[in-house]
Amino acid sequence: MRILSGIQPSGKLHLGNYFGMMKPALELQKEGQAFIFIADYHALTSVTDPRALRQGQMDVALDFLACGLDTDKTVFYRQSDIPEVTELAWLLSVVAPMGLMERCHSYKDKVAKGLPATLGLFSYPVLMAADILIMQSNLVPVGRDQKQHVEVTRDLAIKFNNVYGEVFTIPEPSIRTEVAVVPGVDGQKMSKSYNNTVEIFAEPKDARSSIMKIVTDSKTVAEPKDPEQCNVFALYKLFASEEERAAMAERYRAGGLGYGDAKKALHEKFEAHFGALRQRRAELQKDMGYVESVLRKGAERARVEADKTLKKARQAVGLE
Repeated sequence: MRILSGIQPSGKLHLGNYFGMMKPALELQKEGQAFIFIADYHALTSVTDPRALRQGQMDVALDFLACGLDTDKTVFYRQSDIPEVTELAWLLSVVAPMGLMERCHSYKDKVAKGLPATLGLFSYPVLMAADILIMQSNLVPVGRDQKQHVEVTRDLAIKFNNVYGEVFTIPEPSIRTEVAVVPGVDGQKMSKSYNNTVEIFAEPKDARSSIMKIVTDSKTVAEPKDPEQCNVFALYKLFASEEERAAMAERYRAGGLGYGDAKKALHEKFEAHFGALRQRRAELQKDMGYVESVLRKGAERARVEADKTLKKARQAVGLE
């Protein structure tokens, strides 16, 4: 089984990125051949500072390696190091129905948030389809908000195969429903665009500051509280064992637990999880030559697979 996932280098990675994409993708390394890429072409729809883009590429690479990416099992690469992807995106675009593209909600959502209404932003799902199909991926771990794009990928693959013959594997989305949407400190979906994130490799004092800003209701310490309506508990349970979740939920319902104490418990869980990983990242950062070599070797491996698929697609349409 081939598993593929990508993430944009458009800012510091946060808990939404980690639980929504990184952790599921890293866990799937054990289940098949994994392809994980840094989606820098996609990031160009929102990042216009070239220095920020380059820094973002390295930050994502460091974050993944620190979090346990296995370079023996996983092909890890920059999207822009695989030129075959953009050629395949064009071949897919000539069979992409306009009606299908116009129904994609991500474009409308991002324009509503202030991103320029560019062709690149509009055709984002076609490039994402090329990323997925060029590696003949079987499984694509995504957040719920990206599920539609995997469905578009499936539609384009089926349409291409129907017109030109069997070229592409039809992928399936993999969504962990319990972490599909991670709340930010303001209660909305955690997102860099909302400025409501808790960065996974923030310094302890900065992470604590972010966590203490999580919005709660106005109930007093003594009052019973509904854990399922609390943003603090929603984040706490991502780190906690089943027994710890149940115990914390009981403390909420019994009364006597202040939100400040709940936030402190969340910060303790955060540090227990990311403290050692932060140290690992600091060690990796001392040898950026190694990090670059990982990406270069990953690109070499990825291009072997990309070339096979692109040749099949070119032959199918009559370009070879």
